[in-house]
Amino acid sequence: MKKRTLGKSNLEVSALGLGCMGMSYAYGPPADKQEMIQLIRSAVERGITFFDTAEAYGPFTNEELVGEALAPFRGQMVIATKFGFHFGPNPTTCAMRDAFCKNKLPVSPREDEKEEMNLFD
Repeated sequence: MKKRTLGKSNLEVSALGLGCMGMSYAYGPPADKQEMIQLIRSAVERGITFFDTAEAYGPFTNEELVGEALAPFRGQMVIATKFGFHFGPNPTTCAMRDAFCKNKLPVSPREDEKEEMNLFD
């Protein structure tokens, strides 16, 4: 699998990534969780190291799915996520102000499982 470096960082990822939104959000009912975990792990076996999710996909269920699937590969994969959404009467409102972002990090729904933030741009 070819590799790419993200931006000006030294963060190296596979040239192909896996967008995980449709596994639990947006395209009908969520897919079977165990099948999606196996799909993500199959991608790892094929050399994929870059996975995309967001707290809005669920909300939070997609990040949790990706985190569970990639737990055996901790420290070897790169997970891109998006955050800053208000979940309430106006769910499209975004709170991407510096103070909010700094208070939000780490972004994992399970704060104790978030190991590191490699790139924040």
